[in-house]
Amino acid sequence: MSLLTTWFSNKETKEKTARPILSEILKTMREGVIVVGEDTRIVASNGAAYNAFSRNNGVLEEKRLSEVVRDLSLHEAFRKALEEGKSSDIELEIPGIEKLKYDVHIAPIEFDKSKGAIGVFYDITQIERLERVRQEFLSNISHELRTPLTSILAFVETLEDGAIKDEENNQRFLKVIRKNAQRMHRLIDDILELSIIESGKITLELKRINLNAFIEEVFTNLSSKAKERRIKLKNEVSHDAFVFADAVRLEQMLTNLIDNAVKFNAEKGTVIVGFEEKNEKNIISISDTGEGISSEHLQRIFERFYRTDRARSREIGGTGLGLAIVKHLARIHGGEVSVASALGKGSTFSIELPKG
Repeated sequence: MSLLTTWFSNKETKEKTARPILSEILKTMREGVIVVGEDTRIVASNGAAYNAFSRNNGVLEEKRLSEVVRDLSLHEAFRKALEEGKSSDIELEIPGIEKLKYDVHIAPIEFDKSKGAIGVFYDITQIERLERVRQEFLSNISHELRTPLTSILAFVETLEDGAIKDEENNQRFLKVIRKNAQRMHRLIDDILELSIIESGKITLELKRINLNAFIEEVFTNLSSKAKERRIKLKNEVSHDAFVFADAVRLEQMLTNLIDNAVKFNAEKGTVIVGFEEKNEKNIISISDTGEGISSEHLQRIFERFYRTDRARSREIGGTGLGLAIVKHLARIHGGEVSVASALGKGSTFSIELPKG
């Protein structure tokens, strides 16, 4: 005779054993579970259901379902289970600071010779969010690739139609084609880089870095761009300032932020890099004298492809991924990146790194 057969061989054993087992099973489930009686009062629920529905309702048991969740489709599904013995599958949205979304399966059950119904709530909030991110990413990447590709095809057709022999314009057309091809190349490089970073497959080689000398090297690499726009680069980091970071990734972060500060600065403006130690953190700041960023954009500035001015960003060659890359690299270091800005007063981006 099997163990289960022994356990459930008589009614007394069923009552003493089945209920505790069921209770333990419900506790371990990630899905929310609510059981109601014939009067639609809740007779049982688990921890996941409490987390989802008891925020402003206190104890769930003995409350009517309508007191806990106000959704007509859910009430109708429970009614069908109780009165018609039919199962249902519905989608449920719970409003709040963060809107929650569930796939719900409702089925009739019988306990203590009474009819009841059970609802199992599968939380698909994160899945829905990831799907929106995926769709937005595909939409953005399609748009970002289509713009330079359209330009390339148009100029190729022009050259094929006879402009290749036009010595006054053919080199100009080829330069436009090269510029747009390089833009596509940078975009693809940034997409691949961000994908690797987000996958967590990169390893950091942390070491002590003299920040003043390091910033001077970044300034040297960006000096031609700064000179074109007559932007002054100021290194206000002391010569004895050190940070603990991966040199390659730190250069990537600083290059992205200083390059942006140059591109989006006012002509004849200034980019200032500073440093301070605060509590257990080293803070590197990059300030510009540009037009600043309005408050409505600040919360989303580190999102992939998010731009405060799409037309200007395309004109100066941004991919829309630089700040997202900086955010992830800072977090991989155990730090964070933030921005403070006001219209007409410029912007300051800060990289916070642990002292190590």
